[in-house]
Amino acid sequence: MSAKPLLDDCFLHDKDRLRHTEALAILKERMHCVTGPEEIPLEQAYGRILAEEITAPRDVPQSDNSAVDGYAFRFEDHEEAGGFFRLEQRIAAGHPSEKPLGPWGAARIFTGAIMPPGADTVAMQEDCETHDQDGQSFVIVPAGLKKGANRRRAGEDLAKGTVLLSPGQRLRPQDLAAIASTGRGSIRVYRKVRVALMSTGDEIRRPGSELQPGEVYDSNHFLLRALCQNLDVEIEDLGVLKDRAETIAATMKAAAERSDVLLTTGGASRGEEDHVLSSLDKLGKRHMWQLAIKPGRPMMFGQIGSCVFLGLPGNPVAAMVCFLLYARPVLSVLGGGPFLEPCRFQVPADFEVLKKKPDRREFYRGILDRDADGRTVVRKFDRDGSGLITGLREADGLIEIPEDATSVPRGSLVDFIPFF
Repeated sequence: MSAKPLLDDCFLHDKDRLRHTEALAILKERMHCVTGPEEIPLEQAYGRILAEEITAPRDVPQSDNSAVDGYAFRFEDHEEAGGFFRLEQRIAAGHPSEKPLGPWGAARIFTGAIMPPGADTVAMQEDCETHDQDGQSFVIVPAGLKKGANRRRAGEDLAKGTVLLSPGQRLRPQDLAAIASTGRGSIRVYRKVRVALMSTGDEIRRPGSELQPGEVYDSNHFLLRALCQNLDVEIEDLGVLKDRAETIAATMKAAAERSDVLLTTGGASRGEEDHVLSSLDKLGKRHMWQLAIKPGRPMMFGQIGSCVFLGLPGNPVAAMVCFLLYARPVLSVLGGGPFLEPCRFQVPADFEVLKKKPDRREFYRGILDRDADGRTVVRKFDRDGSGLITGLREADGLIEIPEDATSVPRGSLVDFIPFF
């Protein structure tokens, strides 16, 4: 199985400013996996994207076994024996017995041990009484148990041939447990998407250095790096580039030749010092620019050769919003995963917006809370500035207001998108 090359028309459209749903529709239709499969040990597979179908080669568990520490017996013997059984065997997990129980016989059995031939029911040890008589051990099993109680059947978890997982699924801890239960020690996953992260600006400094007047620290790099690490990607840090057209163009060209995705923030406007946009136009194709959303209008999509270009806005709030809405699903699909659309649920608004501009989708930072009646409501962070990282820290997610809304009445139901 080989990866498909990215077509150079993957984002083509004929509108200057796309609505949110239009941008998503184009991305969903045109994006596809660009990485190939590789085989890795199961212990390295957490968070990776599966590249093969996983089926159960045998029943799991393979044999009927005890779910508790107790006593195994034939249910039909209980009434005849009056609940009084001879103890004939002792069976621990990993030490199966092939000897059938005799009439009115029972076996001392432990959790996970294979049931002896003929036995179909297990009584919990704390419900039973044992005693010895004339050199023979006995156990008294109380009435009231149902046939098959405390017995795990062969194939109860997985029957042979069951499809556990399909290609494109991101592997969670419980998925790794299921794969391990089938005996697989290695699996095929998609190669990690290679993402090059680039920061630009004469005023940008990395933390750890002294700030001069007019300079700011590069918070966006650490924001985007952490967001990327929640996905199956391999990150290359291109550092902070000065506002020099030649330097930015040369760095973008070289990164595009060795990366699947070039991810930048800022430099997306038409100012004299905004060289990212002009470099993209020079080196490749700009397929989307200017979306009808707030924050995040200057979001850019394009490509340089076979490398996808994602140009996020420079303000931290807008950068995170655009990453979650657009970059995250794109990175997932490129790496063989699903198009990760955010989960939404409706919550009453514990705020009001008297006037909202139509024909633009807006995303407020939302904080979940309880009202006086104990109902879950959502509050809006009280400041709308796209440069306020405080709003991202205090918020639990985004409040999504559609294009046709011109206000948000208090108490109305609004869509809430959790951050994670």
